[in-house]
Amino acid sequence: MGRLVAAAVYSQGKKVRDIALSEGSHWAAQPEHFVWIGLQQPDPAELHSLQQQFGLHELAISDALQQHSRPKLETFGDALFMVLYAPVRNAGKLDFVETHLFAGKGYIISARYGDSSPYSLVRRSCEARPLLLAHGEDFVLYALLSFVVENYRPLTEQIHAEIEELEQNVLSRSLSANDIERIHGLRRDLLRLRRHVAPLVEICQELQSLSFPFIDKNMRPYFRDVAIHVNRLLEDLTNLRDIASQTIEIGLLLESSRQSVVQRKFAAWAAILAFPTAVAGIYGMNFQNMPELGWHYGYFGVLGIITAGCCGLYTNFRRLGWL
Repeated sequence: MGRLVAAAVYSQGKKVRDIALSEGSHWAAQPEHFVWIGLQQPDPAELHSLQQQFGLHELAISDALQQHSRPKLETFGDALFMVLYAPVRNAGKLDFVETHLFAGKGYIISARYGDSSPYSLVRRSCEARPLLLAHGEDFVLYALLSFVVENYRPLTEQIHAEIEELEQNVLSRSLSANDIERIHGLRRDLLRLRRHVAPLVEICQELQSLSFPFIDKNMRPYFRDVAIHVNRLLEDLTNLRDIASQTIEIGLLLESSRQSVVQRKFAAWAAILAFPTAVAGIYGMNFQNMPELGWHYGYFGVLGIITAGCCGLYTNFRRLGWL
């Protein structure tokens, strides 16, 4: 069983009264009145009841019952059906809450499937602006659409902060497997966000050009404003995804550079150790005719040559930056 969040009738920018769900069609037929109904998890019986009251198209009801479609706007005569998604992120897991909007002359119905920011905030905001609410259904439609779009902003800022933190970590230490997994997860979330935001551009463009009895031409700048926010949001998502990709690339380049430094140090020390090894190997050969073997100071001379050679190699490698 679904939950009726709120149902009220409005006229001239003011709330007339709360109504029962069964009273919607009666008040919607009154001149200069419109009904705003908010539902959460409506069941098929409630949707069919609304279909009978307001003459909702059967294809819109079919889409609403199936759920899990892409964001879209469909028109049926002088009514429209809209599917929107609000992002929700809990414990690092990104999910989307689906919302269906039915709008026509005298009514606007929202059906939310899941737990996201409540639309009661939109209702209170609209009721606090009676001059704009006097526009009717089109202003409520704009307010709901704008509210859904604004839900993306805090999430993108949160992801941006996480990417910046990872970027600083990558610059200060080696890139770990956990860092790569986190960055890859953020890139995947950004791609999913973009997939849900991109269709909103077309939706806003259609709302600016629709010629419906309940959409005033004076409301078109408001829908254009939402389109501007959507385009900015798309740019931010694209930039964040690029930054995440560059963070991985920078991390790999730095790791390669660090490994190169370590390899140079190993090579330098190997060359230094190879010199006394070679000298010791020569004098370790079992030949009888080796003149230096009979020299009284031969041992100290060889040690001096080894020390001088190693010091020379060390100095040269330090000068080259290998040590």
